[in-house]
Amino acid sequence: MKKISVVIPTYNEQENVKPLSEAIVAVFNDKLPQYDYEIIFIDNFSKDKTRPLIREICANNSKIKAIFNSKNFGQFNSPYYGLCQSTGDCTILICADFQDPVELIPTFVKEWENGYKIVCGIKTTSRENKLMRSVRTFYYKLINKLSSVEQIEHFTGFGLYDKSFIKVLSELKDPTPFLRGIVAELGPERKEIPYEQQKRRAGKTKNNWYSLYDAAMLSFTSYTKIGLRLATFLGFGCAAISFLIGLIYLILKFIYWDRFVAGMTPMLIGMFFLGSLQLFFIGFVGEYIMSINTRVINRPLVIEDERINFTET
Repeated sequence: MKKISVVIPTYNEQENVKPLSEAIVAVFNDKLPQYDYEIIFIDNFSKDKTRPLIREICANNSKIKAIFNSKNFGQFNSPYYGLCQSTGDCTILICADFQDPVELIPTFVKEWENGYKIVCGIKTTSRENKLMRSVRTFYYKLINKLSSVEQIEHFTGFGLYDKSFIKVLSELKDPTPFLRGIVAELGPERKEIPYEQQKRRAGKTKNNWYSLYDAAMLSFTSYTKIGLRLATFLGFGCAAISFLIGLIYLILKFIYWDRFVAGMTPMLIGMFFLGSLQLFFIGFVGEYIMSINTRVINRPLVIEDERINFTET
């Protein structure tokens, strides 16, 4: 009997963990009875009642497992680590807030049985905030234009991964993994399944402008060279423009020695412009250096605090 793993990252999802586990178990009992399954909750140091509720769920069903992180290790590391701990013939990653439809699990499995090693859920429409949707769309199109690797638009990680690809993920040893980029870069032929992203069933979103910025910078520093190249090109451009302006001023001063007054305004404008440009690119280059530093240090993805229902082999 083939085994399907379902990985659910959680952080302060006390309203959702129990109904989500019940919905997933119902899908396997009603529509996928020919498969064995395991459900893995990986909790990123929740502060509410998420962990006690997960313990209760695990006590009632030995096929439901849990990994409790000792701290919050971020929105990328925890799901990635959970995928690497799965033991199924394929693994499905799904968020805990019901924005990813549980009803798509049988569709994913069907496409997997048809031979696809990766099945991606693609958000073609969404009930989220329209402004946020527009920002995401702009970001996906921008990163696609700038990246040397074709990125997958409106793909959040929700999908199915064959155990052969899970093995690839486990062997990467990347301390700052960006799953969406890794799937696009290293994944085999994939099947894309469109769906409408739902609103949160309960609770508040954990994403904010800072977390979105963090995701954007991780993808930029991992899959583009545009920041460094842009700094070089603009540096050359500004130097050329400054040289031409200086030469023009010098010529005008020689021609109209008594009447031409250069004044301080051009110098001040130039100083402020170049200063702000330098600060911008120092920060941008800093993002690349920070990414390199994190990879060189090679810290573990997460540190576990507790495991539930995992049998030692």
